[in-house]
Amino acid sequence: QVQLVESGGGLVQAGDSLRLSCAASGRTFGTYAMGWFRQAPGKEREFVAAIGWTGSSTYYASSVKERFTISRDNAKNMVYLQMNSLKPEDTAVYYCAASRSLGNTVVAAYAYWGQGTQVTVSS
Repeated sequence: QVQLVESGGGLVQAGDSLRLSCAASGRTFGTYAMGWFRQAPGKEREFVAAIGWTGSSTYYASSVKERFTISRDNAKNMVYLQMNSLKPEDTAVYYCAASRSLGNTVVAAYAYWGQGTQVTVSS
């Protein structure tokens, strides 16, 4: 089992950057593919980015590609989401999640979730 805690959200202006962090507990962290999702008010939770067990494989939603970067540090049990050139439409609660399979972009593929961290981008 994996427990996940996100941090790093906040209120920023359009064009600014933020780095989200996800701290994972458990000795098996390195065996999970990790993902970031987000959910805006009144909308469904959507895929943002995913990373494989070693960090060599990454996947991005088209809306964030070239602006966001996912990374992980297995020695520290951490996953990160570097978000650059933020836009008002990036405003959402961002969730970290863990999956046993690689490259999944659907919510149902992820068994473990954090509580989320709010990101608000003002125009």
